Parts: sequence; structure tokens; C-alpha cells
Amino acid sequence: MRRLAAAFLLVPASAHAAGAGAVGENLLWLAIILLSARLFAPLASRLGFPAVLGELLLGVLLGNLSLLGLDYFQAVAHDPIIAFLAELGVIVLLLQIGLETRLGELVRVGGRAAAVAAIGIAAPFVLGAFVVGPLLLPGKTEHAYLFLGATLAATSIGITGRVFRDLGRLGMVEARIVLGAAVIDDVLGLVILAVVSGLVKAGSVSAAEVAWIMAKAFIFLGGSIWLGRLVAPHSSRWLARLDAGPSMLFAQVLATGLFLAWLAHVIGLAPIIGAFAAGLLFEPLFLRHFDTPRIVQDAAPLLPVGESGHGLRKLMEKHAHHQHESMIEPIGYFFVPVFFVLTGMQVDLRTLSDPALVAIALGITLAAVAGKLAAGFAAGRDCNHWVVGWGMVPRGEVGLIFAVAGRQLGVFGEAMFSIIVIMVILTTLLTPPVLTLLLRRQGGENA
Repeated sequence: MRRLAAAFLLVPASAHAAGAGAVGENLLWLAIILLSARLFAPLASRLGFPAVLGELLLGVLLGNLSLLGLDYFQAVAHDPIIAFLAELGVIVLLLQIGLETRLGELVRVGGRAAAVAAIGIAAPFVLGAFVVGPLLLPGKTEHAYLFLGATLAATSIGITGRVFRDLGRLGMVEARIVLGAAVIDDVLGLVILAVVSGLVKAGSVSAAEVAWIMAKAFIFLGGSIWLGRLVAPHSSRWLARLDAGPSMLFAQVLATGLFLAWLAHVIGLAPIIGAFAAGLLFEPLFLRHFDTPRIVQDAAPLLPVGESGHGLRKLMEKHAHHQHESMIEPIGYFFVPVFFVLTGMQVDLRTLSDPALVAIALGITLAAVAGKLAAGFAAGRDCNHWVVGWGMVPRGEVGLIFAVAGRQLGVFGEAMFSIIVIMVILTTLLTPPVLTLLLRRQGGENA
């Protein structure tokens, strides 16, 4: 300890000041982002839109204050600490969505989700690479068109999942299909990005490399869920013997989400896939070991006179189900808005200043939307095809990642990059209000 203190004292005072200044600035940024997000969210709700739209628009506003001569937030969008907190936010969000999704229900729509994902990848890719790309952007390289198609094929599940969750519709069959399709989409999108990047770098990519990427992704998903559901009941029982209180339950759920997110990242997948898989591991019955006396005490008065033990068991499971979800909720209140605000801050409104560029971007956006809407018709007759299709529309941060990769490889120039950014903006901002309108209309028809 003395050596550590001595080493710290040997660091120049200017370094301490710089580090403290950076931390202090981040604290202020976070305070402004969180409070502003809480103010914008109810405003969006009063206008009939989900809270996520308010957070996205707040980000757009903060990220473009420099147009009014206010440069204070320019550094926020590129700050690594804020970026990490935002990444943690989307991981927590997908963990929450996984906790609220029953694996059995997801498996029942697995075939339809796979069909939606396949069309949702193939249709936008073909439209971008072979139709609207050459038509609206003549003279570009073949690699540029392929990267454009790959970008159009992306899907951002964070935005759609948040809309379903805000409206309490995660249990509907359309939501389960979209969630399943989006996970498959992430895997297939990763394969397409790897293939296209390989073509740009080396001029070719082998079938074995493509097969290995797909095998790695599906082995991770299937293996983590299968093994996790074998271990989860026993680990819950063991941990509850040490401490049956809510703190141990919270630690188990959150640590599992972070561990699987890390493992997904290590093998080359998106961390959100690991977080979603972690949420699927915890059925309410697995968590019955935690604070059981209190659950029984709380549930027993709710039973009708003469109700069997089976009814008590069902209420215990329901109580445990809400217990582990509600404990993750406060973490989401802190981290999730950071992700959506930062996503909105990536939007540069100056890209809208060139009418010709905007016109091309609108054409690309129409193709991007049409490709995903076509996928909705693979969901089956008992589903609202428009809800499923629009659920797959937003590109969000995933589309931006694809676009940045293309620019770093020298495939995109600034103009083409701006076009893709506008497409990402429009698909990201249009989806929440359109999806909300469709869900509320469907709810009204079912009422």
C-alpha cells in the first residue's frame, strides 16, 4: 500500500488535475443527460410517443447545439467513458428484455423469426447492393455497393425492444418474432460484414471462414442458453444459502448478463446478444430460493379461500418473476437513457444542408424501409405484418457501426457516408412513432 501511495505521489500534479478534470466533466455531462432525458421522456409520452423518442430527440438537440454557437457538448459524443456507459446501457436494456421474455414462447415462433430474419437481411442487401446503389449512386466501386447493402441489412433491436417494453407489449407474438429475428439478424449481419470486409481487404473470403463465423455464433447462443439453464437453478439455490436477500439475487442476474456480454464480445459477437441470452436463463421458478418466506407471506393473503397449494406456487413464481425484473430496473434508469441520448448525438444535422444529397438519402431510406417491411410478411397470417416489419426497420447504432467500418476501409467517401447517416437518422427516428401508432391501433381493435 505504501508503494502504491508513493507511486501515486510521484505522478505530476498536472496529470492528476487533467484526470480529475475529465472525471468532473463527465459527471456534469451525465447529470445533464439524465435529468434532461427524464424531462423529455414524459413530454414525448404526453404527445403520444414512447419515451425513447424523447431521448433520441434530446440527443439530436444536444449534439447539434454547435450550430447555434454552443460547443459544450461536442466532446460528449466522442468521450470514451460516456461511450462505455452507453454500451453498458444497451446491455442492461437487452438483459431486461431477456428477463421479460419466456424462452419457450420465443422457441415457438423460432421458425417464423428465422424466416423474417432471412428476408430482412436478404431483401435490403439486394436492394442496396444491386438496385438503388447503382441507380442513385452511379460510378461507385462494387465494394461500395456491397457495403451499402450490408448497412441496409442491419437492424437495431435496442430501439424496437424499448418501444415494445415501454408499451407493455413484449408478450405479444409480434414482439417475440421481432426479438428472435433481430438476434438472428445480428448473427447474419456479422457474417455479411465479415465477408464484405474480407473482400475489400483481401479480394476474397473462403467458405470455411464464413461457416466458422456462423457456427461460432450459433454455438455460443445455443450453448450458453442450454448450459445456463442447467446451472441457473443450482447456482440460485447455492447462492441463496449464503444470502437469500435481494442483493444476492441482483448480483447473480447482473453478473450473468455482464459475463455473457463479455463472452459474446470475446468470440466476435455483439455484447447485446450475450446480455439477451443471459436474460432468457432466469425463469421465475429458478429464483424461488430467494427470500421465500417473504414471498409466501406476501402471496398467501391474495389467495381465495380454499385455493390449492398450486395457486400459491403460481403466485410465488409470479412474485419472484417481478422481483428480479424490478431490481434491474433502477440500473436501467441510469444507463439506458445514456445510450439513446448518445445515439441521437451521433446525428449531424449539417448533412441535411445539401438538397441533392438528401434526395439520394431519401431514396436509400425508402429501400431500407421496404426491405424490412417485406420481411414482415414472413411472420405468418396470425400476425400484424406491419408491426413486425416496422419492428425491424431501425438501424440505429448498428447501421452507424457498419458505415464507420466502410469509411475506415476507404470504401465510402464523405458524401456517401453522409447519405448513410441520414438513412440511419430517418429509420431510427421514424420507427418509434410509427410502431407506437400501429400497436395502439391494434390494441384498440383487440379491445
